Amino acid sequence: MTGFAKPGAPPRGLLIVLSGPAGVGKDTLIEQWQLVAPNLRRVVTYTTRRQALHERHGLDYYFVTEEEFHALREQGAFIECAEVHGNWYGTPRLEMEELRNAGRDVVLRIDVQGAMQVRQKYPEAILIFVAPPSLEELEQRLRRRGRDDEEAIRVRLQNALEEMKYIPQYDYLVVNDDLNRALETLRCILIAERHRVRNLALPPAEGHE
Repeated sequence: MTGFAKPGAPPRGLLIVLSGPAGVGKDTLIEQWQLVAPNLRRVVTYTTRRQALHERHGLDYYFVTEEEFHALREQGAFIECAEVHGNWYGTPRLEMEELRNAGRDVVLRIDVQGAMQVRQKYPEAILIFVAPPSLEELEQRLRRRGRDDEEAIRVRLQNALEEMKYIPQYDYLVVNDDLNRALETLRCILIAERHRVRNLALPPAEGHE
């Protein structure tokens, strides 16, 4: 009888992209997701924007100058990079490859521009869009976190409308109306993807007489 590799043990880690509007709760979801999926690792993005008081270098972002960023870009250090609101963001290639080669599942928290770049370079990437239950709820969340003035909130809501136009190009849509429910959906997506035939280490098919 032909044996099969044990489901749930892909030869390389999965590559997951998580996108969604500012204020939708992506960071919280990833933090909680890692608690229930210990094999999941987040790759930290490089950015040229100013570090906020609540942010930690190397954990939230790698904060670099424009000169440093573009030097890395010219070296081919990024899987994807994009300019958003006048600041540059890029995802490091080497860290992602090392993690996947070690069998770790990798999650990238990047915007829709970056997600489309990743899909072109890595067709096997799993794209997940996190959406708010409504724009009204998103506006309330932006106000509650207290980081933006009125103009910034207006811009973020307009950007959210534009970003949600990309939803049909994603593989999964997760509506973050309840943290536990959204987290369970992410957990189930990860389990399902690990059982896709393309992600399993199967033995070669035997010929039939």
